[in-house]
Amino acid sequence: MRTARRISVLSSWILFLAISPASGAETKNLEKTPQAKAYRAQLKAVAAGDFEGYKKSMTSESQKGIDKQIKDSGLDAKKGMELLKAMAPADLKFTSLNVDGKKATLEATGKVGGETNKGTIFLEEEDGQWKIANQSWTNAK
Repeated sequence: MRTARRISVLSSWILFLAISPASGAETKNLEKTPQAKAYRAQLKAVAAGDFEGYKKSMTSESQKGIDKQIKDSGLDAKKGMELLKAMAPADLKFTSLNVDGKKATLEATGKVGGETNKGTIFLEEEDGQWKIANQSWTNAK
C-alpha cells in the first residue's frame, strides 16, 4: 500500500496525454530550441539523481508542488529521484513545438518501461529561462 501511494504521488508528476508525429528533419531542428534544451537539462539532472538540479529545471510553482509531494509521500529526495529515473523516457524524439509568448508545449515520443509512449511537456519562461511546468506521458494509441 505504501509503494502504491508513492507510485501514485510520483505519477502525478507525469500525467497522460497524446501527441502527433513529425518528420525527422523537424525533430533535429527541435533539438536546437531553448525549450528542448531545457527538457534535456531536466532529464540529465534526473539521470544524475540531482534533486536540486531537477527542481531548478521546473517553474517556481512546480517546485513548490514537488516539495509538497515529497513531504506528503514520505519519500526522501533520493528515492524520489530513483523513481523518476525509472519513469524517464528513453530514445526521446521531439515531434512538435508550439510557443505562445512565455508558454510553450513540446511534444515527444520515447520509451517508458520499454514501451513506446507519447509525451507532452508544458514549459514557461521565468526570468529569461525556459522551465518545465508539467509533463505527461501515455502509451495510449
